[in-house]
Amino acid sequence: MAARVFISFDYDHDARLKDFLVGQSRLADSPFSIADWSIKVASQNWKIEARKRIRASDVVAVICGLNTHTATGVALELSIAQEESIPYFLLNGYKDATGTKPTTAKSSDKLYKWTWDNLKTLVEGGR
Repeated sequence: MAARVFISFDYDHDARLKDFLVGQSRLADSPFSIADWSIKVASQNWKIEARKRIRASDVVAVICGLNTHTATGVALELSIAQEESIPYFLLNGYKDATGTKPTTAKSSDKLYKWTWDNLKTLVEGGR
């Protein structure tokens, strides 16, 4: 059974990166599936909805772009994953630049290179 992945990303700067990851989930040999659970409109309940969606996931993929350190929503989603003990990994969004970690990332959290082989390994728990 394919792992259910929740994608956390900077909606203002990295929505295209999320689209790339969703595309990879559709490949024939993909070990994961993604439901587009992005919360497109901020509401009073968005934190509650995010927690429900993260709890329903097997793993959280945090896409780290150049401005992720300023994305409060990404920081909160990562905090929820940590609180709920949902495994997560930080994925560098760009091959020619180093993305920034969310403010709630632990100092020991590694920023992984985004390759197809790495992604499959990370989703399957290899970190």
